[in-house]
Amino acid sequence: MSPVSDPDALKSTQYPNARYFPVLFISDMHLGAHSCQAEALLEFLKSHVADTIYLVGDIFDNWRPMGANWKPAHHEVVNLLLERMKSGVKLIYTPGNHDAFFRKYFGEYFDNLIVADHVYHTTADGTRFLVIHGDTCDVFERRAPILSKIGAHCESLMRCVQLMTNHVLRAFDKPEWSGVDKVLSYVNSLIRSQDCFQERLSDLAVAHKADGIICGHFHQFALHSDFGVIYANCGDWTENCTALAETDSGRLVMIDWAGHSVRAATGDTVAEIEETPATV
Repeated sequence: MSPVSDPDALKSTQYPNARYFPVLFISDMHLGAHSCQAEALLEFLKSHVADTIYLVGDIFDNWRPMGANWKPAHHEVVNLLLERMKSGVKLIYTPGNHDAFFRKYFGEYFDNLIVADHVYHTTADGTRFLVIHGDTCDVFERRAPILSKIGAHCESLMRCVQLMTNHVLRAFDKPEWSGVDKVLSYVNSLIRSQDCFQERLSDLAVAHKADGIICGHFHQFALHSDFGVIYANCGDWTENCTALAETDSGRLVMIDWAGHSVRAATGDTVAEIEETPATV
């Protein structure tokens, strides 16, 4: 399918202040989960337009019933993506372990929606990437899937407690509590500290004869070439609110929506890389 015929028209009508990138990569939205920061995700999507959007897994979270946690903002995110697709934006969806149900539906739909286990993306400068969620390289997920699901349920419960606590604190005009975020961040860092998942994913890119890999799953935002190929992790929308984008020249950049920054692997700001409309 051809790119959006006039991305400026899309920006000027529905999203007049949006920044344009040829390609956006987003993973781990976890729509339907307590932890999903859907309001921030919605604002991010309204602030960015692209010809192609890669949904790199765990877009939905069906490890638990979604109905109770499905808020209006979750619905708005889905509707916005469908509107983009109708306008000519190409959506490429590589399901993850939390939305593995959609792995039953690999194929092409409506001319501009592709669902696949993995795909290859070649940037404007000729760099070839393997795009895949990444759970197949998670040793913990493969060796102890039941414990992994129990851990996910515990995390969801803890975040629910934090949300309810902050709701009460806001009612009394008190500062919000972030104790659960700190505990979970520490535990996840401890678990992953001896896990060479980035190296395994880099090796997977080599096995696919790619110059790099774009993935999600581990909720650790990254862009580097420490293992011989480019390793790019989109991050997530439960803790970090991050994404990746390809610039007009084909360079991959990191978007930290929570931190209001766009940077390349070197740490340069996007303004130093090349001109893009608007600001984060």
